[in-house]
Amino acid sequence: MAYIGNYIRKLDALNISGLYGSDFFLTWEKTFDEIMAFYTVADALRSLREDNVSTKIFDSGLGISLFRDNSTRTRFSFGSACNLLGLEVQDLDEGKSQIAHGETVRETANMVSFMADVIGIRDDMYIGKGNAYMREVAKAVREGFLDGNLEQCPTLVNLQCDIDHPTQAMADMNHIIRHFGGIENLKGKKIAMTWAYSPSYGKPLSVPQGVIGLMTRFGMEVSLAHPEGYEVMPEVIEVAKRNAAASGGVFTQSNSMEEAFKNADIVYPKSWAPFKAMEKRTNLYGAGDMDGIKALEKELLAQNANHKKWECTENLMKTTREGKALYLHCLPADITGVSCKEGEVAASVFDRYRVPLYKEASHKPYIIAAMIFLSKVKHPQKTLAELASRGKPRFFG
Repeated sequence: MAYIGNYIRKLDALNISGLYGSDFFLTWEKTFDEIMAFYTVADALRSLREDNVSTKIFDSGLGISLFRDNSTRTRFSFGSACNLLGLEVQDLDEGKSQIAHGETVRETANMVSFMADVIGIRDDMYIGKGNAYMREVAKAVREGFLDGNLEQCPTLVNLQCDIDHPTQAMADMNHIIRHFGGIENLKGKKIAMTWAYSPSYGKPLSVPQGVIGLMTRFGMEVSLAHPEGYEVMPEVIEVAKRNAAASGGVFTQSNSMEEAFKNADIVYPKSWAPFKAMEKRTNLYGAGDMDGIKALEKELLAQNANHKKWECTENLMKTTREGKALYLHCLPADITGVSCKEGEVAASVFDRYRVPLYKEASHKPYIIAAMIFLSKVKHPQKTLAELASRGKPRFFG
């Protein structure tokens, strides 16, 4: 397992002292060295597992998962990541807890964390709420640890919030890095992050925001395109602009899917709800105005229907770099004629990229495991070396 030495040397060249004991909220809060450390450890863990070497660094402990929105890939990726490192997973079902009886966030966070090493939360539905809630939980368990109520301080991992979807964007980027043969080959590559039509109205903004917030850090040309009225958070636009300027890349915005796709090396057509509409929905829910919610839903579905031409078609794909752009999606996609009458992507395009899409998704468990690993392990190079030296088989069959 000499390959582990390569990963260790990569970590040696990075300044990652700030990762031990840290939480993961937003990708742009991490330094570039730290981002590269997550990729390095994710790849190291994957290599060890592929070599049938156990990567369990915990003998016991819990990973607590709280999903306030439906999930398949992220839910199972979190469970897989915890298991990969030796943790068991326990779901926090708020409907079966005492939260409805007035239990505070601080109390709940401490009560579920007596033997927890990581808490993963998905809270992406309401603007101004999800990321703030995650930070409140992280603060509560840190205080519980300092007060001596908890024997360890659980790491908080953002499994998707109203601002960012870091585990998705990081997995997407790892897929891109592998596809193009290393980060040194990414500078100048064009990625089109575009809105696409969906027959549903309330998809979170965190995927497009996560993409423009991360991929602008690699010197790429990141093109954000959407119909008028489908803007994302202004503060994330500013993050993307700053990142592009710092990395020597380019960040552009347009209202043309065709313009974004032209000569693109990577395309990411994905539906999302307008920022202003998501703000309005949050306020309506806060006021308990269900009639207002229904009226907003009707309005947004009609608005979406005006933009059915925003679809990733074979003709659009032909306009990309040599007609061979890498197609990305966080899944599940709205596939025209398959999962819906009209949707984000033509069935022939999706089917042609199905295998690469599944590979894209396969990076997420390792990215989450790396987030946990680097927060919990004080000397990651030493621990990786010990895992390789121990060489304990994962499977004895």
